[in-house]
Amino acid sequence: MDKQELGAFLRSRRERLSPQDVGLPSGPRRRTPGLRREEVAVLAHISTEYYVRLEQARAPRPSGEVLAGIAGALRLTDAESDHLHVLAGTAPAHAGLHRRDVRPSILALLQRLPRTAAFVTSAAFEVLAWNNLAAALMEDFAELAPEDRNLARRAFLAPADATPLYGISDAAEFRHHVVAQLRSTLARYPSDPAVTGLVGELRDGSGEFARLWERHDVQAAPMLTKTFRHPVVGEVTVDCDTLALTDRGQHVVLYSAPPGSPDAEALALLDVLGADVGAVR
Repeated sequence: MDKQELGAFLRSRRERLSPQDVGLPSGPRRRTPGLRREEVAVLAHISTEYYVRLEQARAPRPSGEVLAGIAGALRLTDAESDHLHVLAGTAPAHAGLHRRDVRPSILALLQRLPRTAAFVTSAAFEVLAWNNLAAALMEDFAELAPEDRNLARRAFLAPADATPLYGISDAAEFRHHVVAQLRSTLARYPSDPAVTGLVGELRDGSGEFARLWERHDVQAAPMLTKTFRHPVVGEVTVDCDTLALTDRGQHVVLYSAPPGSPDAEALALLDVLGADVGAVR
């Protein structure tokens, strides 16, 4: 049970709600945003004193029934509710280190996908495997040291003269997605030095990351399409699909375009040209 993070997460979710969101009268003018602690306690069917102690990191581990009541009171999404259970120590335990080895079947799949840029990321946004089209669309990851293949570092710590995130159109949304996923990753792998070190590095090195981190979000809006500004083929808009490999905390990311579209033709050209024309040189 991570009492400090649990308390901070509960406060952040409580402060984003208004009385109207949960069917309560607004009443007199409030000094602070969000619901009052006693209102959450009533909605969750627990004592105000116990809820206050949870937010202040002084309470013992709550039961599953209590967590369910709090999740309902705070209108948590499924992802937020799962995160709540992880922080409370009631979710299945993970190994101490996040997985970096990719299944051979997934490696073979990447190479068999036609006209699709595909790559695998770890729970900490390391690019673990990729196909030739992904290298042509983004960059040749084979030329980078493993620590430089991390998309979170590229999102927040890239040099000022570097192409920002391969010229993608939704850079701000992607950064929010990175922070939300890393918060979930840290909760699941709190003793992994690679995860804790990465989060510390990003908090120290990026004011934007530090600001987003304090929001305690664990779920970002899905990214359905993305536009790359490529130095050779120009703008390429792709459909984004992500497949979760839940046993390893990894994701397979797929970028494709409708057959016969100009974007599909651009991907086909990149497939022929190969990794040497990657967006980052």
